[in-house]
Amino acid sequence: MDVLIRGGDVVDGTGTPARRLDVGIRNGRIEAIGDLASIASAETIDATGHVVSPGFIDTHTHGDIAAFLPDANDDVRTAELRQGVTTEVCGNCGFSPFPNGGQLGDLMGSLFGTNARTWPDLLAYRAAVTTVGTYANLAPLVGHGSIRAAVLGFADRAPSPDELRTMVRLAEAALAQGAAGISTGLVYAPGLYAKTDELVAIARALRHTGRPYVTHMRGETDMVADSVREAIRIGREAGVPVHISHHKVSGKDNWGRTTETLALIEAARADGIDVTVDVYPYTAGSTLLHSILPPWALADGIDAMVARLRDHAARERIKRDFRDGLPGWQNQQRAAGWDGIVIASCAGRPELEGIRAADLGHDPADAVFDLIAQQRGEVTMIAHTMREDDVERVIAHQVSMIGSDAIPLPRKPHPRLAGTFVRILGRYVRERRLLDLPTAVRKMTSVPAARFGLTDRGVIAAGKIADLVVFDPATVADRATYEQPLLVPVGVRAVIVNGRIGVHDGTVGPRAGVMLGSD
Repeated sequence: MDVLIRGGDVVDGTGTPARRLDVGIRNGRIEAIGDLASIASAETIDATGHVVSPGFIDTHTHGDIAAFLPDANDDVRTAELRQGVTTEVCGNCGFSPFPNGGQLGDLMGSLFGTNARTWPDLLAYRAAVTTVGTYANLAPLVGHGSIRAAVLGFADRAPSPDELRTMVRLAEAALAQGAAGISTGLVYAPGLYAKTDELVAIARALRHTGRPYVTHMRGETDMVADSVREAIRIGREAGVPVHISHHKVSGKDNWGRTTETLALIEAARADGIDVTVDVYPYTAGSTLLHSILPPWALADGIDAMVARLRDHAARERIKRDFRDGLPGWQNQQRAAGWDGIVIASCAGRPELEGIRAADLGHDPADAVFDLIAQQRGEVTMIAHTMREDDVERVIAHQVSMIGSDAIPLPRKPHPRLAGTFVRILGRYVRERRLLDLPTAVRKMTSVPAARFGLTDRGVIAAGKIADLVVFDPATVADRATYEQPLLVPVGVRAVIVNGRIGVHDGTVGPRAGVMLGSD
């Protein structure tokens, strides 16, 4: 054997109880499971007193460019791996670094700043990642926002018939090259300008692939129920599975409404629509600071947005919209309040990271407008908008799986980048007993593997790819906080990616990940 894991309690990802078994790995795959005491191996991991599970599959990351970060950011690049994540589904919320063209650079730059890169298509992106290497496997989605930016820029209008055909062809090409699905970000420009019929037309590219339409819905605040209905409608009319990203209800006025949204999902499933969700175990989210602006303020790209933010009349109009709202717009500023918005990553003004918007100046709105304009939108925020009982209700629901929504940026990212999966195991399994261990592992392994077509992963069985995690169920926990978001977890003994030891007793090994296509 190349690697032998001895004496662990195997939780195999199917939801069945743990069994004391050895696991033998050869040539990147699980070759044998059972009593392997007589078998010799090149490397041995003593898993006595530990759980051995499939590697965790993070269903929702923005890890598209993590492999290209400078070496000084290794704490960011390895944050997912250190907690047991062996596969990341990236390209979420409509943002993928392909297909190149139009204003894709502006779109990706707004999320990743100077680290942003773009490629002509998924094949070119795959080649670039393969060249530099990645710690975890990547299963990329193609972003509708990226396709729209490439074809229409940031225009606030419907595509012409020819433009729509081009968008559909780009989606079909990415799927043919192995994209794991199509994602939308309907609160971000340019995705927010898309009408439902456009989304249905593009989602139809997924027919006969088994891959999902993955959506950051149009709203998670006051319009959350209607947004769930729209997602379900798209799945029904396109004839494709639907996966709702980071499902939540935001803003005090909406707390408790997960009972309503989950009931809508259950009803749709009973009606034959394949709908699932993912969720992260925190009551704060994180996204682009300029996403709080109303749609008209974001139209036509970064330069136009900056010009508006430097115009007094436009500023006053935005403030009125914050106060009064707009039909069909998710008002994130009202949901969080200036006290609930915290500057996260801001490369141009790092001294502001961790500061509440309420403390930026005498008029928080003007201070935020100045910051967005000065940084040309390259600022992320943490927004405290949720309540714990809603988070737990979604985590516990039968159709949910776990996604961190991690944005791999230096300094002050959301702690979910370094803590999501171990937080599930420590807080919600061991402490809160919201889930039993086999159920939690299943939500983080075989369920997402099935959802995204990763048929060789997600369970411990002979012949499967050897993506594995060894952890101590008595001590595993997250340490990352909003103040120190990159603290490494405790209780993770080893992480194995494609049969190679990626982490062992805190030491990080080779970049053993690969780019995945849908099997």
